[in-house]
Amino acid sequence: MPEIAIVGGTGIYNPDTFELIREVRPDTPYGKPSSKILIGKIAGVEIAFLFRHGTGEERYPPSSVPYRANMWALKELGCKYIISACAVGSLQEDFVPGDLVIADQFIDSTKKRDYTYFDDKIVHISIPDPFCPYLNGIFAGAAEEMGIRYHRGGRYMCIEGPRFSTRAESFMFRDYADIIGMTVVPECQLARELGMCYCSLATVTDYDVWKDEPVDIEMVMKTMSECLGKVLRILELGLPRIESRGCSCCIEAAKGAGAL
Repeated sequence: MPEIAIVGGTGIYNPDTFELIREVRPDTPYGKPSSKILIGKIAGVEIAFLFRHGTGEERYPPSSVPYRANMWALKELGCKYIISACAVGSLQEDFVPGDLVIADQFIDSTKKRDYTYFDDKIVHISIPDPFCPYLNGIFAGAAEEMGIRYHRGGRYMCIEGPRFSTRAESFMFRDYADIIGMTVVPECQLARELGMCYCSLATVTDYDVWKDEPVDIEMVMKTMSECLGKVLRILELGLPRIESRGCSCCIEAAKGAGAL
């Protein structure tokens, strides 16, 4: 059973480097996950790959992604580590389009998502450091080895979407965060509730709208496409370095809160 899962888009799935073994799409108490889960190998490491926004005609905008079903299905498959690949906007001058950000904090500005598995009992998860320091260290080391521009640590502002920020919002968010996106919440906190480690490999694609140039989807996709090779390479380098018992703090936080 795969202990590592990658959650990302169609660009991150590379059939040239992914050795497909089988496909599953299990039922969960929260419905079906957003896509088939592809089980296979990258650089000799068995992983599960999930398309966050679905595939083909079955597509989910950020507000409608079945986050609870996705994380539950991966946990049931035996996954301990979740690696998220995503695109983000920059809120700071030194977070340049093309940079990789290994986020270490998030601020939640979403409004209408299913945030927890515990609607019927009181569970208070401790999440002062929501991203797994063990995984962050592995991929920071891989980025250092590659000699690419990256940031070890970054505050991720998660907004509802699907629209981009207004200019006023963008200027406000700059006071609190370094990057801005639409998917890390509740994905990250659901992983913590299930005792799974979570890491975000975020590619900066634009400067949001606090600079003179407005952001649009064509800009995001163009920059993401140009940076795809770096993301694939960092996965190939980092995945073999993840050990089965490499981290205990994330699962202990869930156990300590009575979530497990």
